[in-house]
Amino acid sequence: MNIREALKKKLSKAELEIMPRAFEIIGSIAILQLPRKLRKKEKLIARTLLGLHKNIKTVVKKTARVKGRLRTLEVKHIAGIKTKETLHKENGCVMALDIEKCYFSSRLAHERLEIAKIIASASKAKTRKTARTARQIKKTRKIIVLFGGVGPFALVIARLNKDAEIYSVELNRIAASYAEKNIELNKLKNIKAVQGNVKKIKKIIRKYGLPKFYDIIVMPRPQLKETFLKEAFSIAKPKALFFYYDFGPEKEKILQKITQEAKKARKKIKILQIKKAGEIAPYKYRWRIDFRLI
Repeated sequence: MNIREALKKKLSKAELEIMPRAFEIIGSIAILQLPRKLRKKEKLIARTLLGLHKNIKTVVKKTARVKGRLRTLEVKHIAGIKTKETLHKENGCVMALDIEKCYFSSRLAHERLEIAKIIASASKAKTRKTARTARQIKKTRKIIVLFGGVGPFALVIARLNKDAEIYSVELNRIAASYAEKNIELNKLKNIKAVQGNVKKIKKIIRKYGLPKFYDIIVMPRPQLKETFLKEAFSIAKPKALFFYYDFGPEKEKILQKITQEAKKARKKIKILQIKKAGEIAPYKYRWRIDFRLI
């Protein structure tokens, strides 16, 4: 039984029509985004949700969108245990985080696994496009995740690529601290998380003694005007592979942006794949572009 079916006898027909069909679950916390007309029914909805899903212990609602470079979220407790901290399990990894102080999207779980698998093995690629991307990797040694958050991309990649060195860089101090904790929770030895601004990536590398150049650069970047490709190009090995995320209604403008940034950096690139990685608003998508230097 889904939430709408469970609420059939509790909400009016008009209320059911505007009731969202889906909600995000991070660990034991359900995050609702309800229309204003359902504000008076939010506690009823939250309690129904708790009764429906035994794994959910806390229900909150969004009170503001993800904002700023630190990608923080504002939520309000509605029902269940009063906490904003949880343990989220995904792709064989466990991640501790505070949903309000750290950016995290459970909806990107498939993306994280797909990238980890592409890196792990070209022979296991199932689609023609994915195979083309995977063939560029061969023997990968050093991987860096920019905008690493609490470590979801880095952790999943590290779990499936034990022979690689993975580094995660995150601006948000709290998220970076959770990333370090999550490395310990998952008992991974091939990953290191550091705190710093990607705009100053060379300084971060010197400060923490990280490798100067990388075979693979993963960029799950936030919705900002800056592409941060200038900084990424500066630490890329020849023939480095990129997994770059951007946002917009059309892929053409994003491809144009990447090409222009590559030209400025005097780099030649080859686009391997471009795919939708989710709809974040009506007619606005998250895109993933896989490309390499040539």
